Amino acid sequence: MEHTALTTNQPAPPDPAKDRPGRSLPQRLAALLHVVRVLLGHGRRLVEIVPERAARLEFAALAGVCGTYTMPTILARLQRGILRAMALERYLLSRAAKGREIGFVYARERTPAKPAAEPSEGENGAESARKVPGGRAEPGEPGDDERMPKRPAFDPDDLRIPTPEELDAEVRRRPLGRTILSICMDLAVIPSFCTGPFWNQISDSLMNYGGSFTTLFKIRQYRETSFQKERDKKPDTWGFAWKFPPPEIVRQVLGYMIGEAVISDPFGPLLATAPP
Repeated sequence: MEHTALTTNQPAPPDPAKDRPGRSLPQRLAALLHVVRVLLGHGRRLVEIVPERAARLEFAALAGVCGTYTMPTILARLQRGILRAMALERYLLSRAAKGREIGFVYARERTPAKPAAEPSEGENGAESARKVPGGRAEPGEPGDDERMPKRPAFDPDDLRIPTPEELDAEVRRRPLGRTILSICMDLAVIPSFCTGPFWNQISDSLMNYGGSFTTLFKIRQYRETSFQKERDKKPDTWGFAWKFPPPEIVRQVLGYMIGEAVISDPFGPLLATAPP
């Protein structure tokens, strides 16, 4: 007897499961996250190198951006900048996990129709909001929510470091460009310290997400004036031109330009010496 082969209508076994592709980051969020991580790496690098280089003449290029030679002040600002960058990174990663893009926020010139009312008794820049036409409350300038009551807007002695919870809340409620601005102020980030492409990325972050170039350069000028007062009392430092340092001076101080890979930089001879 011939045996016929049994046939079945069962489907062929499925192909082996393929790895599911990872979710790509939203484009604008990914670009801002890159800026934040470069700034964060820069801040951590500064904490390592600042104490050992503070005695060198060319350190004035960095101290001038910080507004002081005083090491506790510089280190406190660096710590605050790093913590704020970490808070912003957490916020962006949280949005990325949900696939949420970030929207543009453009800073507006404030032209009040009439003088602003005096704050009520007990209010300060951190607690009150400015009113704009239409009744909408608008937060103050970058730094308002981190200064102590009755202090100047850019007091170099204001070294209060918000808690992580305060920073997380600040990042959520403020335009992202203003947070980037605050980070740059604390981590001594200026155009001449950065590569051209990276400073363009910072500029885009400020312009597109509510930052203010006016505030940035106002604080820069304020700190330059404060720093010059310190140098006036130190004649041994006058032989070094600290403003607008060229790239070779920046690399002497930092070991790199912000935005490029950190390089090994054994400190060479001083590029300038004090007058005899």
